[in-house]
Amino acid sequence: MTTSDQNSEELAEGAAAVDPILPLTLYGPEISYFTGKLEAVIRYMELPYQRVNKGPMGELAVTTGTAQVPALRLADDRWMTDTTPIIAWLDERYPEASVIPRDPVTAFFSRLLEDYADEWLWRPAMHYRWDYAESAKLQSRVLIDEDESEIPLPGFIKRYIITNRQRKYFTRGDGVTPDTWNHVEKTFLDTLAQFSVILETRPFLLGSRPSLADFGFFGPMFRHFSMDPTSARIMRETAPSVYEWVARMWNARMSVTGGELLEHVPDDWGPILDSIGSTYLPYLCANAEAWKAGSSHFDVDIEGAPYRHIRTSRYRVWCLQELRRHFDTLSEPHRGEVRTGLEAHGCWKLLWRVEDLQSGVNPDHKAPFAGADSMEGSDSMTGMSSKEAEKLPWLPVFAARRNK
Repeated sequence: MTTSDQNSEELAEGAAAVDPILPLTLYGPEISYFTGKLEAVIRYMELPYQRVNKGPMGELAVTTGTAQVPALRLADDRWMTDTTPIIAWLDERYPEASVIPRDPVTAFFSRLLEDYADEWLWRPAMHYRWDYAESAKLQSRVLIDEDESEIPLPGFIKRYIITNRQRKYFTRGDGVTPDTWNHVEKTFLDTLAQFSVILETRPFLLGSRPSLADFGFFGPMFRHFSMDPTSARIMRETAPSVYEWVARMWNARMSVTGGELLEHVPDDWGPILDSIGSTYLPYLCANAEAWKAGSSHFDVDIEGAPYRHIRTSRYRVWCLQELRRHFDTLSEPHRGEVRTGLEAHGCWKLLWRVEDLQSGVNPDHKAPFAGADSMEGSDSMTGMSSKEAEKLPWLPVFAARRNK
């Protein structure tokens, strides 16, 4: 045993003596969108942990009802999935390392930004990874090395299979076509420009330390946009302050990166909120309407871009439900402030346009200790059923099915 290993074991034993859930074990691959997001939160909170590429998926499925990553195993042998409720749970347990703003209005808008980054930036993140040959070649090799090395096929064949499966389900199958290509990339370019303006005046979205909104955007910015060759080159050349922010986020620790968060929604969040009102919320509404109608696919025009035959996602119906639930928990004065802010950016009417939402996701409010989309139905991100996902040969489970 090396000195480093011995020190790590001693730290873990010391932490467990004080807190029975520590140390943590995070299951998820190095290039995973949401594994990177959750790992950054754990690092910031300075909780002892280890990350493992592949986990006991059968045990996870039995325990939480879903075999999706990232998954977090506590030292007391409980499992958690879905980064959004995991972060909320950790935030409540470790208030000294809180990342959710204490001001209710700011907290609501932070959750809105997190949801937008989780769900709407997913499409451009997958597009830049799999639709550009340079990125696809690199990341298909990584996926094979991490999960598929035992398959007795030449590497170039395995890479070909992986790349075409990814494109079928995560780009072409998610509305990326010649008619929407430019709009998908515009989402990324606009986000870089919006972020760059904010970072001119402060190191993080709400001040001198990271908050929930930062970690939401960190998922796509870190494991995808700053790692995939094409998007990383664009980020370095057009938004170096964002590239620097990615490193600053990964290096942030609560004991060093201190300070108070802003207790109001800053004006420079306005362009991001405008984008949410013109892109993400119209998409959520169209998805929810398709779900209510029992449609497996739907069409929607977003800022004039014709997205066609997109899979309906029950999980994203739940995302809309959750935004409404958070609004309903506010006091009347805070509801008024939030409504005014949403109306200013074209978000208010869209938030409530679809009536009687019933996704069936997390009905017993057991998340994060039960998979939020573990019930019968479509996968959270792709819209595929569990049976469909299982039919994909040579497709790593963490690529086929993911949890936030």
